Amino acid sequence: MRHVSERLTPVNRKSEPALSGAAGAKALDAKADGAKAHDKEFMATLAKGLAVLGSFDKDRPTMTLSQAALAAGLSRATARRILRTLTELGYVEQSGRQFSLSSGILKLGFAYLATQNWIEQASPLMRQLSEQFHESCSAAILQATEIVYVARIPASRIMSVALAVGTRLPAFYTALGRIQLGFLDDAELWRRLRSLRVEALTPSTITDVQALFDRVREDRTQGFSIVDEELERGLRAIAVPILDRSGQVVAALNLSTHSTRTTRNEMRDRFLPGLRAAAAQISSSVV
Repeated sequence: MRHVSERLTPVNRKSEPALSGAAGAKALDAKADGAKAHDKEFMATLAKGLAVLGSFDKDRPTMTLSQAALAAGLSRATARRILRTLTELGYVEQSGRQFSLSSGILKLGFAYLATQNWIEQASPLMRQLSEQFHESCSAAILQATEIVYVARIPASRIMSVALAVGTRLPAFYTALGRIQLGFLDDAELWRRLRSLRVEALTPSTITDVQALFDRVREDRTQGFSIVDEELERGLRAIAVPILDRSGQVVAALNLSTHSTRTTRNEMRDRFLPGLRAAAAQISSSVV
């Protein structure tokens, strides 16, 4: 069985041809120039710096200058200046020819978490849910076609899915994602659907885009989402939205289980009332 933790890079991201060297630099420069043409305050240099930071991941924890330039679609000269600046600022460190993210980058992530007051309120409620049902409880936000975990209380089991804060998964194949996607208008929902590279992750994965659209809309209507073995065999989850005071979704809360332990009906009958009550309390703290 392929574990969720092995797929930190979502499979639903639309594949694009890789550009390297001068071609990559020209493509990025053209993109930046196009953005500047529409917004004169757009900072292309900042965008390139963030592209370099974003190029480090699980598969590329360290890179040479040439590799970083290739991954970010920049010229070597531009990548060199950016890496030197990031090193001086404490976000990147260098060892010989290899560059890697430093612990200083955590300041950016923790700064975001510190501004989300509801996460602190959610933690004890999530722990109560996890202890009550003996299952993992998680909270995640929606970013484009992915969800990003911002809080998680794992179940106290010898075998459990290894997920952590910051993990990204395909939104359309998770309960946490679908319930948030339901708050988009039809045009935006279709735009994100059409950007997907749809792939069957399990025999239960919905691969028809119209069926995915309909499922998201049905989940919004009923106020919760259940995703049953679509992301990974044996993984079943139920999620509800966390809303701000204007009724807009800011995140989602879920309980996940193994399909051999809990049926879909049991999730609706046992998990859903407690999950909704916790989400309502958390929503009251969102500012």
